[in-house]
Amino acid sequence: MEQGKKRMGVLVGCNYPKTRYELHGCINDVLAMRDTLVTRFGFEPSYIEVLTDEPSGGGSLAMPTGANIKKALDSMVDQAESGDVLFFHYSGHGTRIPSVKPFHPLSQDEAIVPCDFNLITDVDFRQVVDRMPKGASFTILSDSCHSGGLIDKEKEQIGPSSLHSTTTTATSPSQKPKMIPFEAVQQHLSSLTNINTSDIGTHLLAHFGGDASLKFRLPPTAKDWFESPRTDSGILLSGCQTNETSADMNPTMIGEKAYGAFSNAVQTVLKENLGKLSNKEVVMLARKALQAQHFEQHPCLYCSDENVDAAFLLQP
Repeated sequence: MEQGKKRMGVLVGCNYPKTRYELHGCINDVLAMRDTLVTRFGFEPSYIEVLTDEPSGGGSLAMPTGANIKKALDSMVDQAESGDVLFFHYSGHGTRIPSVKPFHPLSQDEAIVPCDFNLITDVDFRQVVDRMPKGASFTILSDSCHSGGLIDKEKEQIGPSSLHSTTTTATSPSQKPKMIPFEAVQQHLSSLTNINTSDIGTHLLAHFGGDASLKFRLPPTAKDWFESPRTDSGILLSGCQTNETSADMNPTMIGEKAYGAFSNAVQTVLKENLGKLSNKEVVMLARKALQAQHFEQHPCLYCSDENVDAAFLLQP
């Protein structure tokens, strides 16, 4: 892949203030990443869009609703050319939803939870990746629960740990899982639509219409769901495995900032290694950093074979 020309980013931090699902470190995560993109990876500030759900969240001009996040991603991809480097950092809640694919009635799919609960699913991220021009790269860093597999059909390169195969939960008062259970998402959407059904797609389509996830707007037999994976430009660094939670930390010591465990681990890895790091190295070193801090979550890497050892964000 040729050296990147334009470097563009969309950074989304959702703290869900004044709700039962409130987190504390997500906006701090993306603001720290914005500085890192500029100072280390050569991103121009004008090519970085930040969406947060608090007024003081870094000058965000729009709330991180499902529609606004997808609009920002689409705008970034529309500008992309061969050689460009695109980046999406999400810090917020994730969830798992029942698969709507035929013949997979018991399987679950991954989604992120924007501030308005208009879920963005693995199928939506697959569509974004498939729109990328040849020769450009699109990296997702998702600090959210159940984030493994967030790009539908992307090849798993670093996956589930053989030692930990069960969902993990918060273990200290300052630690909170970045997860909203499916049942809670369903209940919230039901309160918006007043429709008596357990089908989450019905609620999303009724309330958000054409802004709802592509997963629920495609017919169940959509052909692209059954095509074999192909080599593409998508790179996913997930904060945990599909069946795990990612931690949001709200330190009790005065002067300490809240943070997402995975986002903070990546920042630590980058600060301790000033030279180029491959995508694989970032994930493995982040795993090591989290293990040293006694976090029970295992970052994963999903991408084509050629991108495993490619430099993270094609560092100049």
